[in-house]
Amino acid sequence: MKVTVHDSMSDIARDDWNSLAGNACPFLRHEFLQFAEETGCVTLEQGWSPRHLTISDRGGLRAAMPLYEKSHSWGEFVFDWAWANAYDQAGLSYYPKLVSAIPFTPAPSTRLLLREPDDSEAAAGLLQAAVTLANETDCSSLHFLFPSSADLPHFEKAGLLIRKDCQFHWHNNGYDDFEAFLATFTSVKRKKARRDRRRVRESGIKFKRLRGTQIDTQTWSTVYELISRTFLIRGSTPYFSQAFFQAISSEIPDGILVILAEKESLPVAAAVFFESDTTLYGRYWGSNGQYDSLHFETCYYQGIDYCIETGKRVFEPGTQGEHKISRGFSPVSTWSAHWLAHPEFSDAIERYLGEEGKHVDRYIDAVDAHTPYKNP
Repeated sequence: MKVTVHDSMSDIARDDWNSLAGNACPFLRHEFLQFAEETGCVTLEQGWSPRHLTISDRGGLRAAMPLYEKSHSWGEFVFDWAWANAYDQAGLSYYPKLVSAIPFTPAPSTRLLLREPDDSEAAAGLLQAAVTLANETDCSSLHFLFPSSADLPHFEKAGLLIRKDCQFHWHNNGYDDFEAFLATFTSVKRKKARRDRRRVRESGIKFKRLRGTQIDTQTWSTVYELISRTFLIRGSTPYFSQAFFQAISSEIPDGILVILAEKESLPVAAAVFFESDTTLYGRYWGSNGQYDSLHFETCYYQGIDYCIETGKRVFEPGTQGEHKISRGFSPVSTWSAHWLAHPEFSDAIERYLGEEGKHVDRYIDAVDAHTPYKNP
């Protein structure tokens, strides 16, 4: 097996990468990762230096891993700031570090792209190559963020530390329509959801669904201005540029969806989603003012409607947000895996993760008791 480190996705043939990535997750596609680099969203200047790994044999590309050298911990959604502070207090450097993740995208998917799903030799080869690269580049650590649960046995076998967290996802249990979904709620929660939707209708707001090629430059400018407001309120700018979204909507039009809210035919809010054949991913949202219940309608109820109509099995609306629970989203476990070069810090973090995992389990149990369903 030949291991290669790539400083750009453009160095890897698109068809070869996508033959491993498949269609299960739009964020793993070559186009998504390449456009993130080409439009300047993922660069050395932004603190993300591509170090993608591939393994080849006589049959061509056998395995691959999205990988970046990081000079900070922004845009990861698995928080290790306390680890970085501990290193600093000990007089050590936590950065640079290696991170296998989809930039700015907390969506679970495999980090070990394999030609054959059960190719444990290639999986072990990728992990060993990543650790070797970390040592050769004086990186303090190696992190796999939001991997699939199928990746975990490979990480455990390689001796990585496993960290547990949770998100809130919606699951389609074969509902005929939104009312059939609401019929599974308790009476109080069902009335609340209907009240949310009624308030939006009574305000005169209507919705449009736009797929990739239906979104022209002017529309993207409007959508981008709206979602930028959410970031500006928090004192930052969007992770991805308008040029990135336009490139994605042009090259993989079936992978992106915009739900546009209009009042008197003028856009007042927008939500950007990505999708696969089975899953809808809520990513960004923004509005030009305060509208009662509009966030819930645009980001959650409209997405659930879309999933029911198109037969998608799962709706992942992003990280955090306990307000999602009363809208029918349930807690699910998410994961990360970590290798640290410093043995004492590795031991300390292993003990910490054991205690943190127990807290996450208790939190999931507590949240389960507050879902809106009649039979949780």
